[in-house]
Amino acid sequence: MFKKYPGRRKDDSYLCTAIAIDSTVEHYIVGYKPFATMQKAHHMLLFGCNQPGSDEVIWDCGDMTTAGPNFQRAPVCIGQPSILYGWGRDAPDLYLPEGVGFKVGGNTDVQYLVLQVHYKKKLGPDYSGISIESTVGPLPKRASTLLMVTGGKLPPNKRETFETACIVDEDIEIHPFAFRAHTHRHGEKVSGWVVRENQYGQDIWELIGERNPLLPQMFQSVKKNITIRQGDVVAARCVLNNKENKEFTVGNTANNEMCNYYLMYWVPGDRILRQECCLMLRKPFKMGKTSKLKRYFCRDNICYSPGPPEYYWSSEAELNNIPKI
Repeated sequence: MFKKYPGRRKDDSYLCTAIAIDSTVEHYIVGYKPFATMQKAHHMLLFGCNQPGSDEVIWDCGDMTTAGPNFQRAPVCIGQPSILYGWGRDAPDLYLPEGVGFKVGGNTDVQYLVLQVHYKKKLGPDYSGISIESTVGPLPKRASTLLMVTGGKLPPNKRETFETACIVDEDIEIHPFAFRAHTHRHGEKVSGWVVRENQYGQDIWELIGERNPLLPQMFQSVKKNITIRQGDVVAARCVLNNKENKEFTVGNTANNEMCNYYLMYWVPGDRILRQECCLMLRKPFKMGKTSKLKRYFCRDNICYSPGPPEYYWSSEAELNNIPKI
């Protein structure tokens, strides 16, 4: 996917472009080759949409920013987008494991691919994009991406943790195979776990993977076989260190911070995780008893918490044996 992005844009612009997929044939995306540099693009995200947010060749798709009067302002998609790929900080190519692919086109909900490019600075014309490798042959394993993300505030001159944890409350087995960490400049470490409670009420934390977010923001392979089942908790934590004399809030601009943990997984067959994933406000399962406390459902593979100072694992989710920073 390559388009000439015009130079007439503002700092912190989010620009989107779309291509249609053959609706008569199901395709499986198996690889991505980025063509971009961190000197020009802060990040690129590839979304799957049923309908793009605009009919324009290029449009302004930023939530909290504006690219200027030369661009129509519209969302990434009409309806909920699915995350297919992410790139940042000169990350290398990504190829999925053998037999695994993102299913698009045909009778799926993904009829368009939409590329979003975030530009930190106002530059001249640019051709940032992604080359996509796909196959039309059916694959035995279908890929999807779970995004774990927080809101929150980073106080001045403080090291802070941004945490989220969600319960898989759906009769499904998912197999994580790659993860991607994303923060802005204050990030030190981003980690993800699957958490299970034993018969004594102790939480057992199994590390999926962790990475310094200031390194190339690639999808890094999960180094071991992990299966996540109904009742398991997926948890992510970002450690951010603010040595400045001002507060930073989570947001989309270069003057904000972020805490994102993207988890790519595959399922055997065709059924991916949908909505049965809920933010932990208290442990819902304790020795076989179901809590009546309110739970907030994830939506379409997104696990969100409000972050600090409102949400911490120890107080809001009542998790224990929490790994040290």
